[in-house]
Amino acid sequence: MLTSLQLHLAGVFLKIFLRNRQAILFSLFFPLIFIGAFSFSGTSNDPFIIGVTDESRSPFSQEFITNLEQEEIFNLIEGDFESLQSSLIEGDIRGLILIPKNFKDIDNLGALKFYVDASQTRQVNIIQRAIETSLLSVERKIRNIEPLFDLQLEDVKARPQRYIDFLLPGLLAFMIMNLSIAGSGFNIVEYRRRGILKRLFVTPIKPKDFITSIVLARMLIVLVQLSVVLSIALFVLDITIIGSYLSFYLTVILGTFIFLCIGFALGSLAKTQEGIRPIVGLVTFPQVILSGVFFPISSMPEIVQPIVYSLPLSSVVSSLREIANDGVSFMAFSTSTIGVLIWVLISFVIATRFFVWKEVAK
Repeated sequence: MLTSLQLHLAGVFLKIFLRNRQAILFSLFFPLIFIGAFSFSGTSNDPFIIGVTDESRSPFSQEFITNLEQEEIFNLIEGDFESLQSSLIEGDIRGLILIPKNFKDIDNLGALKFYVDASQTRQVNIIQRAIETSLLSVERKIRNIEPLFDLQLEDVKARPQRYIDFLLPGLLAFMIMNLSIAGSGFNIVEYRRRGILKRLFVTPIKPKDFITSIVLARMLIVLVQLSVVLSIALFVLDITIIGSYLSFYLTVILGTFIFLCIGFALGSLAKTQEGIRPIVGLVTFPQVILSGVFFPISSMPEIVQPIVYSLPLSSVVSSLREIANDGVSFMAFSTSTIGVLIWVLISFVIATRFFVWKEVAK
C-alpha cells in the first residue's frame, strides 16, 4: 500500500517537473516530429511500377504480360531493356522483367530474369510472389489444367499496414526510454549535486519511499505524455491499435519501470550531469539503432539478431508492436512479453544493487 509520505513526495516531484516547461515541450514534441516526418510514407496500397522488356513477342509472353497487368499491385511499363535498366538504377521503377527470345515453347522456356534493387527486401518478396502467380496462371491456360481447389481470401486485418503503423510502437518505446531515464538518472545526479539526497538521508524518509515516489511521479508523466502522442496518432493520422489497450498500457507501465530502474543505476554511477550524459548515450544510443525502432530486427544479419533481441528496448518495442499491429495479448506470453518480464526483474536487481544515497557507486 502507498503511504501518505510517498504520495506527498510524488506530488513534489510532479511539481518540479511541471516547472520545467522546456523539458515538457521537448519530450512531447520530439516524437511528434518523427511521426509527422514519416506519416506520409508510402503504403502497401501503392502499385509497384515494374518495367517489362519482351524480346519474345510470342502469344505466350503476351498472355503473361496480360496477367501481370491484371494484378492490382503492378503498374507495368513496356520498353527496351537499356532505358528501363536506367530507370531502375535511378529509382523510377521498382523492378525490371526481361522476357527472353525463346520464351515461346512451354517445353523449352528460357530463364525469366527479374532485375531489382536488392535493398528493397520486403517489396521483392511481394513482387516475386505475384510474378510466380501470373506464370502459374499462364501455364494452366496453355496446358488446359484446372486448379485442384479454389482459395478464398478474406482480409481479417481490414487495412493495409503503412510504415507509420509499424513506426509508431517503436517511437513510443523510444519515448518511454528517454522520459524514464531522464526522470531518474539525470534527476538523481542533480539531487546529489545539490545535496538534496544527503539531506533526505538524515530524515525519516527511507530509500524505498524516495524511489517509490519518483516511480509514481514519472509513471504518471509518461502515461500522460504517451497518451497525448497516441491520441494524435489515432485521431489525426488514422492509426488503429488492433490489440487490447489494456495490454498496450500494461507493456508501457512495465517498460517505464524497466528504464526507471536502469536510470537509477546510471545516476548512481555518475558524479555530474556532464558525466552521466556519455553513460546514458552509451546505453541508449545503440538500442535506438539496433532495437527495431525504425526497421525490423529480422532484416539485420542473423548472427547479431539474438544479441539485439536480448536488449531491453527490443523487448518493449516488439511487445508494443505485436499488440498494436498483430493484436497479440500481453497475457499470451509471447517471446517479447516474456523478455519484458525478465527485464523487469533484471532492472530491479540492477537498481537496488547500484542505487546509493550520498556517494557515487564504486
